[in-house]
Amino acid sequence: MDAQLKILDIHEVPLVCRGCDARHNGVCSTLTPHQLTELNKHSQRKAVEAGTELIGQGQQVHSYSNILKGVVKLSKIMADGRQQIVGLQFAPDFMGRPFHGESLMAAEAATDTELCVLPRKILERMISESSELGSRLHNQALTELDEARDWMLTLGRKSAREKVASLLVLVAAHADPDRLGDCAFELPLSRADIADFLGLTIETVSRQMTKLRKDGLIHIENNRQVYVPDLDKLAVTAGGD
Repeated sequence: MDAQLKILDIHEVPLVCRGCDARHNGVCSTLTPHQLTELNKHSQRKAVEAGTELIGQGQQVHSYSNILKGVVKLSKIMADGRQQIVGLQFAPDFMGRPFHGESLMAAEAATDTELCVLPRKILERMISESSELGSRLHNQALTELDEARDWMLTLGRKSAREKVASLLVLVAAHADPDRLGDCAFELPLSRADIADFLGLTIETVSRQMTKLRKDGLIHIENNRQVYVPDLDKLAVTAGGD
């Protein structure tokens, strides 16, 4: 009987949602087939090119998004125009802060990105009606808080070499979470963005990348394609246990 119900549920899930990582591992994993069907009626899949601004700091929020593919960089901008990259989001992260009228930071596609755009009013109503959905979003917020604290340690106490290695470990962990041993990925940030994110100069970033390459910890092709032959060794270099 349980197997029959599971089969029925699978067939009730919208076709576009069945293979979606956000449904299996993101916030939509808490939604029932009925809720997924309702949300699917109002959602829109959108492909955006690298460098596209998704929302500006202080802009009114009309929708939220699940990141289906790619990397999004989050920035805070000062009154005089200076800015700081304060975070990265990866698939299948949920992007946005529910029940807050305006965006507290700017979001830009760091790579070519695919999004599932969710209308604000529809999703906020579902959050109010579903404790499971609210709990999932709460847990993601706590995870992001923990990651922000870890990044404060990286910025405040680690050497330039450890900072660059930490960023590479971060990207590798999201590029293929189940991968053990080695990993290959496209670096989502330019050298200038990496310098901004790590609080280093562009020259220092390039120098540290070269040293990591010479030490055999990474291989780089076409400036962005990175291969890590031993993730554990890179994690140790980053100051990990």
